[in-house]
Amino acid sequence: MPIRKLRFINADLLKLIAAALMLVDHIGYVFAPRLSADAWRTLRIIGRLSMPLFAFAIAEGCRYTRNKSLHFIMLFGLGVCCFLVYLLALGQVYYNILITFSFSVLSIYALQFLKRSLLDKQSKAWQRLCAPALFIGVIAFTYVFCYFNAVDYGFWGCMLPVFAALFDFHRIPAPALLRKTDCLPIRILTMAIGLLFLTLHNPFSIKIAAWAFCSIPILLLYSGKKGNWHLKYFFYIFYPAHLVILQGIFWLL
Repeated sequence: MPIRKLRFINADLLKLIAAALMLVDHIGYVFAPRLSADAWRTLRIIGRLSMPLFAFAIAEGCRYTRNKSLHFIMLFGLGVCCFLVYLLALGQVYYNILITFSFSVLSIYALQFLKRSLLDKQSKAWQRLCAPALFIGVIAFTYVFCYFNAVDYGFWGCMLPVFAALFDFHRIPAPALLRKTDCLPIRILTMAIGLLFLTLHNPFSIKIAAWAFCSIPILLLYSGKKGNWHLKYFFYIFYPAHLVILQGIFWLL
């Protein structure tokens, strides 16, 4: 049976799977003082699969989103709100995953501008000159910020969705040869390379972090379709909401 017929996971289902895995991961994080070492390890191992799935979903969102500025502002704005909640309520300086993915989105849009400027024959000279500098500048700023601040998943976490978007030529006038590389297996392969860097620089031990590669078979079942559940903003709501609920349950116990 062709693998295409096995691809039943649409974008909505992918987000739900990632959210469920993240919930398991954060149960292990929040309730760590009340868990045995084996239980904590099991929950955190299961949770390793969520980051690559969300990273790929972020890359797919950038691939199809037309209102790029609104996309970035919503993601970054909610990330700042979560940052302030942690700072005011818990006294912690925590650059959460929404901040991480904000750097990812900014980098991907800079990459799209670079591709379009270099491949579109109608691009102006200033665009071809500024696009490489802009992309390098965004990547360099992300690296420096992550170097001096404890951003969730660090620099390579920010870059993981960018790896998934390297051969994304959707709505970009690329030559036929390049467009052939814009396929699911290659996008997953490039993200797997980024995942290798992330695993090697992960704060977890390699024995735990390496389980993230188990997300690859799930991604290979991705159909590329959006789905009909209208979960475009699901992650933005679910992320802060489930943390508040888990933390509230922990305090009650």
